Amino acid sequence: MPIESGSCASARQAKQKRKSHSLSIRRTNSSEQERAGLQRDMLEGQDSKLPSAVRNTLLELFGQIEREFENLYIENLELRREVDTLNERLAGEGQTIDGAELSKGQLKTKASHSTSQLSQKLKTTYKASTSKIVSSFKTTTSRAICQLVKEYVGHRDGIWDVSVAKTQPVVLGTASADHTALLWSIETGKCLVKYVGHVGSVNSIKFHPTEQVALTASGDQTAHIWRYIVQLPTPQPTADCNQVSGEDEVECSDKDEPDGDGDVSSDCPTVRAPLTSLKSHQGVVIAADWLVGGKQAVTASWDRTANLYDVETSELVHSLTGHDQELTHCCTHPTQRLVVTSSRDTTFRLWDFRDPSIHSVNVFQGHTDTVTSAVFTVGDNVVSGSDDRTVKVWDLKNMRSPIATIRTDSAVNRINVCVGQRIIALPHDNRQVRLFDMSGVRLARLPRSNRQGHRRMVCCSAWCEDHPICNLFTCGFDRQAIGWNINIPALLQEK
Repeated sequence: MPIESGSCASARQAKQKRKSHSLSIRRTNSSEQERAGLQRDMLEGQDSKLPSAVRNTLLELFGQIEREFENLYIENLELRREVDTLNERLAGEGQTIDGAELSKGQLKTKASHSTSQLSQKLKTTYKASTSKIVSSFKTTTSRAICQLVKEYVGHRDGIWDVSVAKTQPVVLGTASADHTALLWSIETGKCLVKYVGHVGSVNSIKFHPTEQVALTASGDQTAHIWRYIVQLPTPQPTADCNQVSGEDEVECSDKDEPDGDGDVSSDCPTVRAPLTSLKSHQGVVIAADWLVGGKQAVTASWDRTANLYDVETSELVHSLTGHDQELTHCCTHPTQRLVVTSSRDTTFRLWDFRDPSIHSVNVFQGHTDTVTSAVFTVGDNVVSGSDDRTVKVWDLKNMRSPIATIRTDSAVNRINVCVGQRIIALPHDNRQVRLFDMSGVRLARLPRSNRQGHRRMVCCSAWCEDHPICNLFTCGFDRQAIGWNINIPALLQEK
C-alpha cells in the first residue's frame, strides 16, 4: 500500500478544515436575519427621543457595520489558515523553496509579513466603510438643519460677491460680472435697486456701517461709493423649497440655469452715478471694504497693492505694498483699525493702523497656493482660505503656525464667519458649501440637487445672524444668490 506523503496529508487536513469552516459560515448566514430581527426588536422596545426615520436609518447603518466586521473576521480566519497551511507544507518539504534553505526565522518573517498585510487591509477597509456610512448619515441630517428659503435671480452673468446691509432696512447686495450690482428684498426676492455706474465686472460689494451707502469694486480699476434709497415690498408666502430628490449629487447642464432677466423688472430704480470714485489703482480692483466708523475705505487690486482712502475727500491716504503677486481679497476688523489682505503669492498680510504714527505689517505664510480670502473673527483670530484646498485658523499673537487646519476636496473661495456662533461657511469650486466650527470639526453640508442649490462654482458666502428667515447667503457663477435658513442650535447640538 503506498504511503501518503507529508505534503498530501497536510493538504488533506487543510481541505477538511476549510470544509468545516464553510459549514460554519452557512450556519452563521442562516441565522443572520433572525439575529438582526431580534436586535431590531430590542432597540425598538427601548425609549428614544429620536424621530422614527432617523432611528430606522441608524439601525440600518449599524447592521451594515456589523456585516462588514463579520465578513472581515471570516476573511481574517481564512488568511490565517492559509498561512498555517503554507508553514506546514514548507516544513514537510524539508523547509526548502527553489532549492534554498528556509530557516525558522525566515518562516516567522514571512508569516509576520502576511499578518502585517492583513492588518493594513483591515484598517483600510474599516476606514472606507465607516467613512461612507458617516458621510451618508451626515447628508441626511444636514437636509433637515439647512434649508433653502429663497433664490435671487436677475443677473445676466456670474455673481462674484454677496453682502448684507448693516442698517435698516436690511437688504441683500450682489456684485456681478454683468457690470451691475443689485439690491434685493431678502423676504420676497424682489430687486429693489440696480447700480450701473461701473463699466467693468463688479467684483465686490460692502455696505456702510451706519448709512444707506454701498461700496463696490470693479474691473474698470475703480471703486465706487454710491447712495441708495429702498422701500421694502410686502412679504409674500414663501414656497416650500425643502422637498428634494433622493440623490444629492445630480449633474445639471447650463440650460437648467435661471433665465438672464429673472425677477428684475423694468421699473426697478436705477442708480447710474457714484457719490465718489476711487481711482488710484493701475489694475483690476478685486475687493473693497469699510474701516471701522466708515470714514475710510480700503481697496485690493491686481496691481499688487492695497490702497487706503479718505471717503470724504477721495484722497489716497496710504498705499500698502509688499505682496509679490495680485491681491485677491481684503477685509477689515469690525471694531479695530486692522486690515487683512490676501494674495496669489500664497500669503496674507495684517496691516495695523491703530497707531497713526506706526503702520506695522505681519506676514502669514501657511498655504501652498493662492490665498483666496482672509477674514477676521471674534477676538484675535483670522481665518484664511486657499486654492490649496485648506482653511486655516490663526491667532494674531502667534503667526508661526495655525491653531486649526481644515482640509477639503476642492479649492475654497471667499469664506465668511458667523461671529456669534463661530461657524465658518466654505464655498467651493465644486459647487458645494460646507459648514465647520473654529476647531475644524465639520458641521454640515448645504443640500445640492437638481432642484436646489448652486449648479456651478460657489464664489462667496455671507452670514446674517439676526435675520429671522435667512441667516446665510451664498452666490455663484450660475447667476443666482441663495438664502438659507440654518438651524444653528440643532447644528451645534448634533456636533
